[in-house]
Amino acid sequence: MIDELIAESTEYDFKVALETRKPKSWLKSVSAYANSIGGVLFFGVDNERRVVGLHDIKRDSEIISRMIKDRITPIPMFELSASRDGDKDILCLKVHAGRSTPYYYKADGIMEAYIRIGNESVVAPDYILNELILKGTNRSFDAMITDARKSDYSFTLLEATYLEQTGLRFDASDYVSFGLADKKGFLTNAGKLMADQYIVFNSRVFCTRWNGLGKGSIFDDALDAKEYEGNLLSLLRNSSDFVRNNSKVRFVKEAQYRIDKPDYAERAVTEALVNALIHRDYIMLGSEIHIDVYDDRLEIQSPGGMYYGKEIQDCDIHSIGSARRNPILADLFHRMKFMERRGSGLPKILSETAKLPGYTQRMKPEFFSTSSDFRVVLKNINYFTETLHVQEKAQVTEQVTEQDPRHTLLLAFCTIPRTREEMQAFIGITHREYFRSAFLKPLLNSGRLRMTIPDKPNSRNQKYIAF
Repeated sequence: MIDELIAESTEYDFKVALETRKPKSWLKSVSAYANSIGGVLFFGVDNERRVVGLHDIKRDSEIISRMIKDRITPIPMFELSASRDGDKDILCLKVHAGRSTPYYYKADGIMEAYIRIGNESVVAPDYILNELILKGTNRSFDAMITDARKSDYSFTLLEATYLEQTGLRFDASDYVSFGLADKKGFLTNAGKLMADQYIVFNSRVFCTRWNGLGKGSIFDDALDAKEYEGNLLSLLRNSSDFVRNNSKVRFVKEAQYRIDKPDYAERAVTEALVNALIHRDYIMLGSEIHIDVYDDRLEIQSPGGMYYGKEIQDCDIHSIGSARRNPILADLFHRMKFMERRGSGLPKILSETAKLPGYTQRMKPEFFSTSSDFRVVLKNINYFTETLHVQEKAQVTEQVTEQDPRHTLLLAFCTIPRTREEMQAFIGITHREYFRSAFLKPLLNSGRLRMTIPDKPNSRNQKYIAF
């Protein structure tokens, strides 16, 4: 029965009994659930999901309701229901995600708002508390009016990009209608982020190309490092250029054309960068976006977790609803065709990556989030393809060697270029076709033997050398 009840809830916690002397032990979870995506508290169940039962569920129900009303402000929406498992009674307290955030626990003159991190309820850091306050008043950071006057700044890049992307001119009235300024000429935070000048300190991107598969010293282990700041459009272009300059496009020649094989899907990279710039939390002081390029992957990390609180790794990517931390910026970038329709950004990253030549499920992009950051990991398709090829080649070579020890002798003989006749004579085989099928072709397919004139395989001057 407990498993069935749990299946209906996203977040849940167990309490063996109702603690009345130290109610904070469970009331902080009520605050945390109301401040995020909701959750359920089960009273009369231990941490191993064993039902131990409550002695007086009527009394406990009255105490739970009274304490929530007395010690949580504002009062969240909740449902309290009783269930029976055999001869044991339990209480299920379902707390709904609240709209009037933050929800505080108050006692002894102290008010604290809680959030969920993993399976714990912890005091909300200042930057999350500020975001909860904005959310509770139905406001967003990018919509807040500032004391910066529009007339003191220029917007050349915004207007030029808008014309380029849409074919329309960015009129003076658009600043107000798009939410970049108010009618008195004061910029919103969104407007400040789109100005040519660098006037939002947190509007920064740190880019690093690391030598290898992990981080090290920026002075010793970084092949390339750049720091960008200012206008979001310039950050997008500079970041895109950095990724492009630090990745490769290989190609395969076919009979009448060639197939390009980029390390990463350009559209997937753009979508990930736009998501990082638009959906990040700008309230976090001293924060910035980090782009780290490794030999085998590209990681894009932005400040701020999922806007509605749940961790992305616990979500179905294809069914995530649209919850935008900065709706004005999201709308503007959508107008300029830098973003897909609402809620389709992450699926777009998956679908565009899946189109790359050589893609397998092993190379599927990954998404991670905590309460304070969001990370996208794109796999280097060519790195994984080459790694797989090396493994397959090693397996073929091992199989070839096991089948006939003369393969090893032949490879040792071909450390310098040899003709087919010389190779046949060396191992004592006179039948040409048998030599070709049993020795020459397997060794060439394994990659351990190569032609000296690969463009003309039937050349009379053809020789073979071990590799």
